[in-house]
Amino acid sequence: MFGANLRLLSKRYPSISELSRRLGINRTQFNRYLSGESFPRPDVLDRICSFFDVDARILLEPVGTLANKGQVLSGPVLSEFGGKGVINVPEDLFPSGLYRFSRRSFLSDEQFVVGLVYVFRAGECTYVKGYEAKEAMRQQGLPTAAPAREFRGYVSRQEDGVAMVISRRNAMTTSFNYLARVASFENNFWVGYASRTVRESVTGTRAARMVYEHLGRDSRAVLSTARSVGLVGESDLMPFHHRLLQTTEAFR
Repeated sequence: MFGANLRLLSKRYPSISELSRRLGINRTQFNRYLSGESFPRPDVLDRICSFFDVDARILLEPVGTLANKGQVLSGPVLSEFGGKGVINVPEDLFPSGLYRFSRRSFLSDEQFVVGLVYVFRAGECTYVKGYEAKEAMRQQGLPTAAPAREFRGYVSRQEDGVAMVISRRNAMTTSFNYLARVASFENNFWVGYASRTVRESVTGTRAARMVYEHLGRDSRAVLSTARSVGLVGESDLMPFHHRLLQTTEAFR
């Protein structure tokens, strides 16, 4: 059972050589564990369990039956599917740092949302966080205090870009976002769309084209954006954002 569990857990990693190096275990010995020929010493077992965030029940029970709290995507059920995309999103694909974003408002076709988000790494995963515009929350009759406006999500690799699943606190709202890099002078723009999880309605939209601009450590651009976040008119959009949003073209 231990060998079978270890083989299943090891599938998340590109090679046994790399995995054994990260665990600090001789590859030949690790292969014996995989084949079920031998069992690790207590200290080595503890190292393996800590690395995979499981417990010693992997000696006796199928890993799929263990309660791997916090490992929905990278756990045994989805690790070969969505889990592959959330581990180690390359910096050159989607760099960490602050981004300016813009999209058409879901509530009004005449308004656009401009905001700041922060992309960061923690362990093997990439996350995003930011705050909804106060006016957008007010228009929906929702609280405008910072905790109510905060959203967070995770980033996943896609074939030619990245996807993000983002929620407000307590999963009050959720959106799916897709972005792909576009050619620009500093190679720092992505364009895609955001869609929200609401019922179809005759008013408002559920999906809109969206632009992300990586600001990095440009404090002047960050401060300028911070002063202009919220709901704006079309004429107030940054020129290249306006061009990429194709405001006269229907989103498909």
